[in-house]
Amino acid sequence: MRRSVARGRPCGLPMTPRLRSCKMASMPARPSSVALALAFTACMANPPPAAPAAPAASAGYDAALAQRLGADEYGMAKYVLAFLKAGPKHGDDPAHAGELMKAHLANITRLVEQGSLVLAGPFLDDGPVRGIFLFKVATVEEARALTATDPAIQAGHLEVELHPWYGSAALAELPALHKRLQKKAITDR
Repeated sequence: MRRSVARGRPCGLPMTPRLRSCKMASMPARPSSVALALAFTACMANPPPAAPAAPAASAGYDAALAQRLGADEYGMAKYVLAFLKAGPKHGDDPAHAGELMKAHLANITRLVEQGSLVLAGPFLDDGPVRGIFLFKVATVEEARALTATDPAIQAGHLEVELHPWYGSAALAELPALHKRLQKKAITDR
């Protein structure tokens, strides 16, 4: 009788994943064809566990949209978040403030239309942080260059603090959705 060295199997067959879980080692020295058939059937009924499957994409996954928005495998993207703070000249010239606000809002509209600004808005309290910008740019330096075009920042009415941020790539869709919701442009104030 030939025994397999690896498992003591009397069959002498090479080791395969299916045969690893087989109980052929308990077979008699000269197995009958019935015993072999039963052993083979037992091996087939008790297959080894399957290798873990690759994770499936979540239900509703849209590969084309994810690619268009620059989403990673988690549906996230990199942004730069800007905190707009009261600058050193904030409140110095109340007569000029309305004109400066119109220019600030026009600049926001321009940045949204060029696709680099995803979100902007003021805080509703009177704290030192006056509002936020969320830029869809790769670096803080790019965001700094964009904020430098804002008339309120140029005038010292506002100053900016920039931070790299990681959030849902879907945020890049906000400007298009917002257009569907607004009756009047913010610059029509």
